[in-house]
Amino acid sequence: MAELVPKADSSIQVTTGSCSPALASAAGSFSVPQTTSVPEPGTKLGFGVLVFAEKRLDGKLLWLELRAGKGNVLAGAVLQELVAHLRGHQDDPRLRCAVIAAAGSQFSFGASVEEHQPDQAAAMLATFHQAVRAIAGFPLPVVAAVQGKCLGGAFEVALACHVVLASPTAQFACPEIKLGVFPPVLAVLGPLRLGSALSDRLLLTGAELPAQAAGQCGFAEILSGEAFEAEVLGWVERHFAGLSGYCLRVATAAVRQTSALQTALGADLDAAERRYLQQLLPSHDGNEGIAAFLARRSPLWRDA
Repeated sequence: MAELVPKADSSIQVTTGSCSPALASAAGSFSVPQTTSVPEPGTKLGFGVLVFAEKRLDGKLLWLELRAGKGNVLAGAVLQELVAHLRGHQDDPRLRCAVIAAAGSQFSFGASVEEHQPDQAAAMLATFHQAVRAIAGFPLPVVAAVQGKCLGGAFEVALACHVVLASPTAQFACPEIKLGVFPPVLAVLGPLRLGSALSDRLLLTGAELPAQAAGQCGFAEILSGEAFEAEVLGWVERHFAGLSGYCLRVATAAVRQTSALQTALGADLDAAERRYLQQLLPSHDGNEGIAAFLARRSPLWRDA
């Protein structure tokens, strides 16, 4: 989940390819405002400044754009704004889908490393996992529009989305193992979304998955990268805008119900979170990597 940029030579090449109401209730929720009326198309929506929100395509698209500064780090406040927008507009009958995009050349460097420290880790995991569950449990398709680095928690956010559209510059990785920790969401969603062999390699090595490989394994659809935002809007308009919103809701629930995501983001994610908190967090090495990164030094592992 951490904001750690992997070395460019640690990439994996791939040559072959591969919400239900119950999931929504399992997701839990933040205490966020609910909309009492449906905004007009084109309305710029509120809640804060870390995530820009706007209705586009005649109100059929909820455009959510990370604007959290350099690296678009997914600190707790960013995740809360993101979830507030999703929950606040999920019942709009005109809506067909939501897009999670990012300002700047990098999608996101992932969750805050500072929030991985022992006194904050439990709250960080709870907040992050609620956000992932809210994305996966959204009643309409959620599209991740990724260009540049998509690391740690950002990669896990993309894993929870229904569709991933990527520019040729996109690079996916969960380098947490280099900090002496592991990404719980990749552990439970990776085998379902990427295939178990590829997911294992990414989690256990922290290696990078370049855009081309992400496309070859079926995880992402690679766009040309020219006028990327316009390309994403065009893709959404072609594939979702002309469909029935009601039928999309039924189909989205059916897809999530039958894909094993419900179990993965329920009991399985709870178990992975407990493993992190009960085995890694009390250990020396589970804290040494984070401390070393923040101090800009090499970790001194004790293998314990």
